[in-house]
Amino acid sequence: MDWKNQSEAFWRERLTPEQFEILRKKGTERPFSGQHCQSHSPGTYLCAGCDQELFVAHEKFDSGTGWPSFTQPLRPEAIETHLDHSHGMVRVEVCCAQCGGHLGHVFEDGPAPAGLRYCINSLSLKHRSGRH
Repeated sequence: MDWKNQSEAFWRERLTPEQFEILRKKGTERPFSGQHCQSHSPGTYLCAGCDQELFVAHEKFDSGTGWPSFTQPLRPEAIETHLDHSHGMVRVEVCCAQCGGHLGHVFEDGPAPAGLRYCINSLSLKHRSGRH
């Protein structure tokens, strides 16, 4: 399937209104409101839009920011990054490489060794239990 060229109607049918706002309109959820924020279950996090594997639970850490945070993606090619100049800031946006859905942002204030914090909206993710 050519995920990046699907219509708005396709995405509205596939996603909840809240997921649509985040994944397709680059919105964000309120901090500490997402179901994956405090979760520590083993498994894999998938894109809520297209089910591509994005992150693994053992790379998740408590950043105290109110959003699920990861030290790195499962595979570098699973995500795309873009400069984001919205809201009077310059940030690095993180998107699903398969469907183009907005996931969140990456910051350079994470733990060693890479020092990265992938700050991801819970509504952009699905969790699949189990070991990766």
